[in-house]
Amino acid sequence: MIFAGRRAVRDPFTQGLMDSSRSTILQGFLGAVLVALASVGVGWLAGSSGLIRTPVFIFARTSPVAVIASTIMLCVGALLLLRAWLRLAQRVGDWDPRCTPVLMRAFWMWTLPLMVALPLFSRDVYAYIGQGRLMTHDLNPYTNGISALSNYYNLGPDTLWTEAPTPYGPLWLWIEQASVAISFEIPEIAIIPFRIAVLVGLVLLAVYVPKLAALNGFNPQRTLWLVALNPVVLINFIASAHNDSLMLGLCMAGIYFAAVKRPVLGIILVTASIAIKPITLIALPFVGLIWAGHKAGWSRRFLCWTGTLAISTGLLAVAGMVNGLGFGWLGALQTSSTVWIWYAPVGLVSHLLGLITGFMGVSGDFVIDAIQMVGTVASILIVIWLTLRPANTGPLGVRRWSSGFPTGPRTVVSEADYRRLMVRRAAWAFAAVVLLAPMIQPWYMIWLLALFAVTGIGEGRELRVVFYLTTFFVLIALTDQLSVFRWIPIELVRAVAIAVGVSMAGYLMFFDAKTHVLFRQPRKA
Repeated sequence: MIFAGRRAVRDPFTQGLMDSSRSTILQGFLGAVLVALASVGVGWLAGSSGLIRTPVFIFARTSPVAVIASTIMLCVGALLLLRAWLRLAQRVGDWDPRCTPVLMRAFWMWTLPLMVALPLFSRDVYAYIGQGRLMTHDLNPYTNGISALSNYYNLGPDTLWTEAPTPYGPLWLWIEQASVAISFEIPEIAIIPFRIAVLVGLVLLAVYVPKLAALNGFNPQRTLWLVALNPVVLINFIASAHNDSLMLGLCMAGIYFAAVKRPVLGIILVTASIAIKPITLIALPFVGLIWAGHKAGWSRRFLCWTGTLAISTGLLAVAGMVNGLGFGWLGALQTSSTVWIWYAPVGLVSHLLGLITGFMGVSGDFVIDAIQMVGTVASILIVIWLTLRPANTGPLGVRRWSSGFPTGPRTVVSEADYRRLMVRRAAWAFAAVVLLAPMIQPWYMIWLLALFAVTGIGEGRELRVVFYLTTFFVLIALTDQLSVFRWIPIELVRAVAIAVGVSMAGYLMFFDAKTHVLFRQPRKA
C-alpha cells in the first residue's frame, strides 16, 4: 500500500491516471511548499532559537509587510492543498485498486514539504520539548508544569502548559525525553524526532485505515484518500507535529489486528496508543468486544473485557515501574481547565447561559461548570451504553458495500457485521466525548474521520459533511494561532488571514467550475 512497485506504475491504466493527475498532485505540492515557506514568517519559534538572529528570519518576522505576505502565502498554500485533495478524488473517479500508486505519490509529495516547516497552527511541540526537559532533569511531569524549569518562557510553549501537568502517557514521555537528549536541548533539532514520530503515525494510518476499511467491505483507496491525504490531517499532524498522529495510527492498527483475530497484538497496539495519549482508553472495551465475537454471551464478553483490561493494565504498570512515575497520568487527566471554544456546542451554550445568568445575579461560573459537568457525565453514559448494548438490538448502523457504494442499513447477521458494528460504536463513543466537551480542537475531527471512514462514509450527504468540516477546520487553523511579534498588530494579521482564507474557500465552494459541485446536493432529474 505504501510503496508501489515499478510494475504497478508501468501498468497502462495506472500510468494514464498518473499522467492525468500530475497537475493536481503538483498543485498540492505547490500548496505544501507555500505553507512551509510561510512558516518562516508566521511559524512558531522558541525564544531561545538561534534562527531568529539570522537575516532571513529577522526580515520575515519583524517587517509587517513580510509578515502579511507570509500570512497570505500560508492561506493560499493551505487552500491549494484543499483544492488538490478535492480534485484528486475527481481525477481518480472509480477508485480502482490500480490508483494506489497515484494516491501514494500525492501522499509523499504533499507530506514531505511540511516536514521541514517550522511548527504551524500550534506550539504544542514546544510543550513536548519542555516536558522532555522535565524528564531529563529528573522532575515529575505529572506533578510539575514546564514553569519548574529555569528560563522556561524561552522554551516557546503555550502559557496553558507552563503550569499544567503532562496529560500524556509513558511512551510519549520517553519519546519526549529521547528527543531532548539527542538534540542537546536545541529546540530546532528537538523538533526533528517529533516530526519523525508523527510521520510514523501518519504512515500507520495510511496502511491500516485502508486495510480495516477493506476488511469491513469498503473501498480502501477511497478511504486512503479520505483520511491520510485530507488537508486537515496533513496540517495538524505534520505541520503542527501533534502526537495525536502516532496515537491514532497505533489505535487504528490495534483495532485492525483485533478484527483479524489477533487480539493480543491488537490490545498491545491500542495500549501503546493509550501510552501516547490516554483518550484512546475509549477504544479498549470495543477491542474486547471484537475479541469476544458476535456469538458471545455475557460471560464471554466479561471474560474478554477482563483479559483486555489485564493485558493493557499490566503493560502500563510495567511502563510506570520503568519510568518510576506509575499511573501519574491518571491524576493529570483530572486537571480542571477553563478552556472552551465557540464552535464546541457545550462550550458555547455553557458560556452564553453563564453570561445571561450572571446578569441576573446568579453565579455564571456555577452555571458554566454545571453545564459542562452534565456534558461530561452524558458522554460517559453514552460510552457505557454503546459498550453494553446487545449487538442484535436495532439496526446495524453501518452500511453494506455494493458496486463500490453503500446501499443501506441492515441488522447483524454475521461476524463481519458484528465487527463493523463494534468499530462504528467506537466511532460514536469518540464522537460523544468530542461533541460533549467544551473544547474541540481541529485535530479531534481526525479521530472521528478515521473511525467513521473505516465503517463507511457514503457518497452524497455524508461526504459533503466531510468536505464542509474539512474546509471549516482548515480555515480555523489559518485564522487561529499565528506567531507574530507584539509590535505587529495581530488583529490586522488575523483579518488578512480571514479575508484571504474565507474568500478562497468561498470560491472553491460556490464558484470554482470543478469543485463547487462537490459541495452541492445534485438536482433530481
